[in-house]
Amino acid sequence: MNKTFQRHTVTAALPYANGPKHLGHLAGAYLPADVYVRYLRAIGQDVVFVSGSDEHGTAIANQALREGTTPQAIIDKYHALNRDAFHQLGISFDIYHRTSEPLHHQTAQEFFLRLHETGNLIAEETEQYFDEEAGKFLADRYIMGTCPKCSNEKAYGDQCERCGTELSPTELLNPHSLLSGKAPVLRKTTNWFLPMDKLEAGIVAYLEGHPEWKSHVLGQCRSWISDGLKPRAMTRDLDWGVQVPLPEGAGKVLYVWFDAPIGYISATKQWAEDHGKDWRLYWQDAGTRLVHFIGKDNIVFHCITFPMMLMAHGGYVLPDQVPANEFMNLEGDKMSTSRQWSIEMDEYLRAFPGKEDVLRYYLLSILPESKDSEFTWKDYQARNNNELVAILGNFVNRSVVLTQKYFNGVVPAADEYTREDLLLMEEAARFPERIGAALEAFRFREALQELMNIARLGNKYLADTEPWKLMQSDEKRVRTVLNLALQLSASLSTLMEPFLPFTAERLRTMLRIGKLSWTQAGNLHHLGEGHVLDTPFLLFDKVDDDTVARQVEALHAKKSALPAEAHLPEPQKPETTFEAFNAMDLRVATIISAERVPKTDKLLKLTVDTGLDKRTVVSGIAEWFNPDTLPGTRVLILINLAPRKIKGIESNGMILLAENARGQLAMVPQLTDEMENGSVVK
Repeated sequence: MNKTFQRHTVTAALPYANGPKHLGHLAGAYLPADVYVRYLRAIGQDVVFVSGSDEHGTAIANQALREGTTPQAIIDKYHALNRDAFHQLGISFDIYHRTSEPLHHQTAQEFFLRLHETGNLIAEETEQYFDEEAGKFLADRYIMGTCPKCSNEKAYGDQCERCGTELSPTELLNPHSLLSGKAPVLRKTTNWFLPMDKLEAGIVAYLEGHPEWKSHVLGQCRSWISDGLKPRAMTRDLDWGVQVPLPEGAGKVLYVWFDAPIGYISATKQWAEDHGKDWRLYWQDAGTRLVHFIGKDNIVFHCITFPMMLMAHGGYVLPDQVPANEFMNLEGDKMSTSRQWSIEMDEYLRAFPGKEDVLRYYLLSILPESKDSEFTWKDYQARNNNELVAILGNFVNRSVVLTQKYFNGVVPAADEYTREDLLLMEEAARFPERIGAALEAFRFREALQELMNIARLGNKYLADTEPWKLMQSDEKRVRTVLNLALQLSASLSTLMEPFLPFTAERLRTMLRIGKLSWTQAGNLHHLGEGHVLDTPFLLFDKVDDDTVARQVEALHAKKSALPAEAHLPEPQKPETTFEAFNAMDLRVATIISAERVPKTDKLLKLTVDTGLDKRTVVSGIAEWFNPDTLPGTRVLILINLAPRKIKGIESNGMILLAENARGQLAMVPQLTDEMENGSVVK
């Protein structure tokens, strides 16, 4: 830890209070933030951990329309739901605030006025999209169209959630209103803009001063800046949000991405007021380190827009780290609540009571730190059974159960230490620093592995010493072995706290000890001779195949239950040219063989006869097609697609299929025998 920092302000992205949050959200920002904060507290650092509900913006109003209620009812419902789910999963916020609170409105308005008074907000008359049928100006999230960068047909007017590009509504291709479905028209209106073009040099220097940031974070920022920054409106023509605090601002509110990050500040103010602290120390003192935990879709706002606002205001520390994570997919597809392909936090808690730490462990083990990762129920089962049960739980259980069996649950005295014992103690002493170094570098998967290496070390020690065999011939040696095994278990109870807080507490209960300091955890002298342990119990139990099957079945059932309006065809893609189509080499082919790709649920390895050659194609169709029935099937194939390795298999082409809005796949109409392999599709 950099000792120059006297305190730490850690934020986790404010989630929209427009619905329950899924496990991808949890893994993206909140769980790694919690692990980091728990570690900071364990080493005695002064830290405040803030988050809360983002309760303004069109996402809230849209959800109110869908549910036939008011924005206030929506935010009250989902704020409570998400707050309680975070708490049950052990996310240890110092405060989980709300942007609907009067203190936040006051803080955001004061911030706006400061920028306005210093000339860092400029009123401009512009043309803005207007829905003539609804009679309203359309905020960014009320407009959907095609992203000019990646051709995603479902990009919003402020951002494409597929490629992460920040947009303005007029950049969208084929825009339509989410209120009426009609194409909007442009009308003149006045709003206040942040002159990002004039502040660009400062933000570039700021970013270049942080070469230690993750490459995908800096890469996304540099890509966005490469096109040149432009003034961006910080107000909107809406009736839901923080009102613009100017006489001429009637009927306008602050842009949600202006007011939302200020929510970190207002949350800290409320926490400080509640605890007799000075909030300014945590935001305006040079000795404070500000760290934002977010997902990659929020990088631009936290690394460019918000720092630029802080610079323009003056007097604030800037984010020192923004360890944004990539996305976590689910069973071969992007996790999405709207498409009913997700596991919500509250859903998991209902299905797996008492297994909060199993989820924490699994998500941390597959955390998308530098690239997208994937949650599968089979992998969840395997990690639980083969790691938590067979490694961590097994070591602790053997240590305590053998002590109960041989010494009535009383910690035996350690006598003479052998070289084997001294090596164990020497190795154990290194783990607090190893785990700490990984966490300080925001390498959570590595830190988790180091934690498990302690249990692996303990299991190896017991396997090598075999106290169950020695008891008949050398009880004195068994006393020392079990003493050290119990001491190592006590060390685990502290070092696992950031990752598995509920298990840490249960282990301390079994050992009948309180919390140890992080530095104490490096030694193996925690439990005195004669210390009485509690009755042994299992820290973890196995997840069976039926449980996994039920979860996968429930996931598919939820997607199939989408309402009819969610099954509309995708809109037409942007116009292309004959030349672009003609560049694709589409052929008739026959599938010769098909087999499942090991350790995947979705992929098939196909061998196809294209008439020109026989080649391998990896296709994500296992959910819809039995590989045993595919040989002999005639298909259309794109043969000049660049080769790509998928699960270590080089795929040379793409089978063409039809996919409906429910994600169901079907082959194109059957080809006749007259169309031999190699026939060109035109």
